[in-house]
Amino acid sequence: MTMNIGRMKVAELAFLLLSFLGASVSGKVFQTLSHLKPQHRDAVQSAAVQDLLYRLIGDRAAEFQVSVNSSLAAPDGLETYELRSVGVGKVAVVGSTGVAAATGCYNYLKYFCGCHISWSGVQLQVPSPLPRVPYTITVKTPNRFRYYQNVCTSSYSFVWWDWARWEKEIDWMALNGINMPLAFTGQEAIWQRVFLTLGLNQSEIDDFFTGPAFLAWGRMGNIHTFGGPLSANWMQKQLSLQNKIVERMRSLGMITVLPAFAGHIPQGLLRVFPKVNVTRLGGWANFNCTYSCSYLLDPEDPLFQKIGGLFMTEMIREFGTDHIYNADTFNEMTPTSSDPAYLSAVSTAIFKSMYNVDPGAIWLMQGWLFVNNPSFWKPEQIQALLLGAPIGKMIVLDLAAENSPIYQKTKSFYGQPFIWCMLHNFGGNHGLYGKVDTINTGPFEAMSFKESTMVGTGLTPEGIEQNDMIYELMNEIGWRSSPLNLTDWISGYSTRRYGQRNLNAVTAWQLLLTSVYNCTQDWKDHNHSPLVRRPSLRMNIDVCYNDSYLFKAWKYMYLAAPSLSKSSTFLYDLVDVTREVMQQLVTAYYLDIKTAYESEDLEKLMTAGGVLVYDLLSDFDDLLSSQPQFLLGKWLDDASKMAVTEKEASLYDMNARNQITLWGPTGNILDYANKQFGGLVQDYYAERWSLFLWCLIESLNTEIPFHQDKFNQAVSIVEKEFIYNGKKYSTTPTGDTLDIVKNIFIKYHPENVKDNNYLKLKMPYSYMKKHKFL
Repeated sequence: MTMNIGRMKVAELAFLLLSFLGASVSGKVFQTLSHLKPQHRDAVQSAAVQDLLYRLIGDRAAEFQVSVNSSLAAPDGLETYELRSVGVGKVAVVGSTGVAAATGCYNYLKYFCGCHISWSGVQLQVPSPLPRVPYTITVKTPNRFRYYQNVCTSSYSFVWWDWARWEKEIDWMALNGINMPLAFTGQEAIWQRVFLTLGLNQSEIDDFFTGPAFLAWGRMGNIHTFGGPLSANWMQKQLSLQNKIVERMRSLGMITVLPAFAGHIPQGLLRVFPKVNVTRLGGWANFNCTYSCSYLLDPEDPLFQKIGGLFMTEMIREFGTDHIYNADTFNEMTPTSSDPAYLSAVSTAIFKSMYNVDPGAIWLMQGWLFVNNPSFWKPEQIQALLLGAPIGKMIVLDLAAENSPIYQKTKSFYGQPFIWCMLHNFGGNHGLYGKVDTINTGPFEAMSFKESTMVGTGLTPEGIEQNDMIYELMNEIGWRSSPLNLTDWISGYSTRRYGQRNLNAVTAWQLLLTSVYNCTQDWKDHNHSPLVRRPSLRMNIDVCYNDSYLFKAWKYMYLAAPSLSKSSTFLYDLVDVTREVMQQLVTAYYLDIKTAYESEDLEKLMTAGGVLVYDLLSDFDDLLSSQPQFLLGKWLDDASKMAVTEKEASLYDMNARNQITLWGPTGNILDYANKQFGGLVQDYYAERWSLFLWCLIESLNTEIPFHQDKFNQAVSIVEKEFIYNGKKYSTTPTGDTLDIVKNIFIKYHPENVKDNNYLKLKMPYSYMKKHKFL
């Protein structure tokens, strides 16, 4: 190969030299990635952790002597913390970073004080004086990074957050040892500056951006326009919020991941640059080109580097940088060519646009595309995309490694560093689910894989604030060098979470651990209840666990209630387990409805359908409405609080309602982001089931077969009416949780039904058969 060095820019020459040398880069380079480190001085990080403790436990924070000493880090750069007692009733916590120190504080609070911190609540009964640490405890993490977030989390969970909620989340991250979070808030304001500089007008920019609840997929080039436009108020609020977010993250020693240019451009740029070389990708997820089919710049078009450079420069000017950037060009989008040369050119162009502005740039890429479209991404194509960036200059998120690990099929991503991630949740759905055995062993298997390039563990849920236990477990794994004893761990978890050891609660958690939390099937078999799906006569009702264990766990939670009724975390769990049981009851009634219709038994059809719609779902809605975390009103109210004008409030309300129901103008990803919210069950899901039941009864009465397409047309009217009806919902819980659960337990638990002929009459046949009443 020959090069005209005289005509090359210095940055381009350095980039090419780096590419040639990449293959021989020592494993130590990508293992440590040493230039990715906290920006703030030790004293600043120490103060940030101390402030965190004051937010958490008030004046008791003075009993902790927190310090950050970067020299404490292991020779290989791995984060470390130490715990020891000093004097009477005081504990010294020293960490090599703020995150390490915060993790040490939380582990002391957990394992010496019996405390617990989670999304659903906290239990902070800190003993006085503080328990003594018998000897100096030193803990070192086995991997460089603990990553957090999926690009979708920003829309499914964070979209309506204010600073107060973000502050709590960043505290949670630090306490749980997360040192590499995604920081995607506010980027649209930066993009608007770039697009205006390039000559676009405001209407063209408005047409490119989606509404707030769909920004994640606009950023990845999946969709545009839908749910928008974004107001100037939204832009400014999010920009201000992002500045607070990145400053707080960095003060705690975190390494923030900022966005980069992935190649997707607004249609308006074709007007400004009529000779630009672009390709148009296909529609995404049942969207047509009205809202999809994005334009992708050719990697060799000069505009690619110009746009990428402008965005990087402006973003770094606004937010600073920690030298790591995320870009996903083909997330759930099939490239127009499978030619390895083309795919390599795309990734080369993306990394070059980062490197030209920041020579220390590291590209973080989600590996979901390889799971989502394996028929396209064969070894040759994967290797071409990954090696378009120099070895060690890209980190790949093995995004769903607990279900579909890719590192095994790609020889550790052909030499690029990777992070073993637990995806776990899709769409922010409610539902008890997990794969504890895989989580407990998978990261260690990946570390010991031949020539492994693993550099960390990660949490990559699409939506959060559910299944606290799974995330607590995964966060602990990130700091361990070997698997846990799960039986012992879950017992301790129950005790910490509720502030006391309760044998019934511990038994319930043991049963949950071996059933709903130890699914062995692939993620595609994750339970999706008929409750939250548009009704039909052909619904998938499979679950990945033996639900008899669930009913037993429910009984033990019910028995624990009198002793734990003052615990907010217990009340949340009691509702969550009861919710899961009722979800299975919906399935049982659905089976009876289907069987009755197919056997033309009108009486049984009306009985099963009537109990489902007018009894079970009503009880279900009451249950959810009794706890703050399960309120539709809270989700909608958070959206409205982001608005300044009535027009904005109306748009945000539509965004919030649409995302959790139709997901698109015509149900394009119908029910994907379903939630089990109080208010939503009664006014949305029950309405759909009521119409379905009426249609089946009408079919038997008229002897005209049920037609799914006609039902879909009718029910879509009901679905759209919910989105635009403007009804207000309570933002505070209603009803007494314990009384509501007691009523449900008496009516539906198998042991109560078994000897009660009246209750038996209302129970579905499939339920009675499963529980051996027949």
